[in-house]
Amino acid sequence: MATATVFTRASIGIEAPEVRVEVDLARGLPSFTIVGMPATSVREARDRVKSAILNVGLEFPAATRIIVNLAPAEIPKQGARFDLAIAVGILAASDQIDADQLAKFEFYGELALAGNTQAVSGLIPALIAAKRADRTVFVPSTNVAEAGYAAQQNHFLVPDLAALFEHLQGHNQLNAAESDKPYLSQENDVGDLADIIGQTQAKRALLIAAAGRHHLLFVGPPGTGKTMLAQRFLTILPTPTHSEGMQIACIKSLVETHLAPQQLTQRNLRMPHHTCSAAALVGGGSPPKPGEVSLAHQGVLFLDELAEFSRYVLDSLREPLQSGEVTISRAGYQTTYPAQFQLIAALNPSPCGQFDGTLESCRSTPDQILKYLNKLSGPLLDRIDLQVEVPRETQSLRALDAQHKPTPQSPQIRNQVAACHVKQRERQGCLNAELTTQAVLEHSQLSKADHTFLVEVVEKLGLSHRAFYRTLRLARTIADLDDATSVGR
Repeated sequence: MATATVFTRASIGIEAPEVRVEVDLARGLPSFTIVGMPATSVREARDRVKSAILNVGLEFPAATRIIVNLAPAEIPKQGARFDLAIAVGILAASDQIDADQLAKFEFYGELALAGNTQAVSGLIPALIAAKRADRTVFVPSTNVAEAGYAAQQNHFLVPDLAALFEHLQGHNQLNAAESDKPYLSQENDVGDLADIIGQTQAKRALLIAAAGRHHLLFVGPPGTGKTMLAQRFLTILPTPTHSEGMQIACIKSLVETHLAPQQLTQRNLRMPHHTCSAAALVGGGSPPKPGEVSLAHQGVLFLDELAEFSRYVLDSLREPLQSGEVTISRAGYQTTYPAQFQLIAALNPSPCGQFDGTLESCRSTPDQILKYLNKLSGPLLDRIDLQVEVPRETQSLRALDAQHKPTPQSPQIRNQVAACHVKQRERQGCLNAELTTQAVLEHSQLSKADHTFLVEVVEKLGLSHRAFYRTLRLARTIADLDDATSVGR
C-alpha cells in the first residue's frame, strides 16, 4: 500500500538523537508491529495510538499489516513520547494527510485513549536539537512552559490528535508557543543570610566558596547553624548565565513535566537523606535516571550528617567532583549526565556531636570517634577546598534583641559574588575552582618567595599535590574578593 516517514527524537541523558518513524502499510493479516529496539512502554503505543485515532473520528487502517520501524535501531527508545509521531505516520501512510510536508516537522507527545495529548519529559534537549535541524515542532499543550522557553522558531501546541489533523490539513491553525524572554531567576524562599546570628567565620567561608565555586565542609556540634548556613548559600549565588540556565532547564525537563517558566532556570538545592543509595546519589537504574548530583547541576548539593552516609556512597562522589559529569553504563550504551554542582557538607565532630578536642564533654569513646570519621576517605576530603569549624557562640545569643530586624545580607553578597564571577571569566574564561594546574600557577602570579613558602608548608603538613593547587585556587579567589592582582601571604 504505502509508506510514510515522520521525525521525532529519543531521550538519552541530555542528548536527543533523531529518530525516524517509518510506517509501512501492506496487505495481509491484520497486525500492528513496532520494531527498532522499543521498550515495553513504546510497544504499548499500539493500543494507545489505535484508540486515539478511532476516538477522534479518524480512520484506522483495517485489514492491514502495519509495521512501524523506529530507526536507527541501535538507539534505545523509552517512554510514550513517540505516540504522536506514530499516529501521524499512520495517518500519512493511509493518505489521510499529505506525507510530503512531514520532512520539515518533528512530533513529540503521549496520546491518551481519547486522543488528547499528555506531557512528556526531556523536551528541552529535543527542542534545542530540532532548532539545529531547522524543523518546526509539535508538542503537547501541557508542555507550554518548555516550548515557550526554547522557542526560537515555530513550536505548535497540540491539545489533541483531532486539532493536529485539522492543522496538517490546512483548516484550523494550532496555537504557536510564544517565544518568551528567557527566565533567569534566582528567587527562592529559603531566607536570608542575615537570619543567622554570629558565625562570622562561617559566613566568610560561604562568600569565598560562592565567589570561586569551591566545595565546602562545615564541622561543628549540633545546633550551631550548619544546616541554616548551607540552605542560605543558595541566596548568595548569582543569577545563572544564559548557558547555565539552559543546562539547568535541560536537566529539569528530564524529571519534571509541569514546571512554571520561572522554575526552569532556577538553581536547585538538593538535600538527599543520609540513607540514600549510590544510584540515587549519582544516578542509575534501568533506564538510567539522573541522580542527585545531576539534579544539583549548576546548583548546590547539601549533604547533612556527612559521616552518616555509607563510605561506598560517599566515594561515588569522587568522579563527579573531579570531572563534573557522571557516566552510567548499561548493556549496549552509555549515558552521560552533567554534574557541575557545589558541594556543601555538614559534619558533627563525633557520633554524639559534643567532641571539642577533649573527651570531657563527649560521650563517645576514642574508638567510636575514629570509626565515625573513618567513613570519610582521604581522597574525598582532598577534593573539598574549604573545611571550616562552626563552634558554639553563646555571646551572639546575648546580643539578640526581639525588636531588632536584621538587615538582609544576601542581595549585597550576591552582587559581590557576581562581580567576582565576571572578573574571573574575563581573565581566564572559567571560575577559579575550574582552573587547571598550569592555569592556576599562571594567574596566581605568585612570587618566588611565596611559592617557596607554600611548598615548605605543604611538605611540613604532608599535604598532597592536589592540596597545593587547591590552596592556590582558594588564594586566587580571596585575592579577587580583595581586588588584588596577585596572590601572596
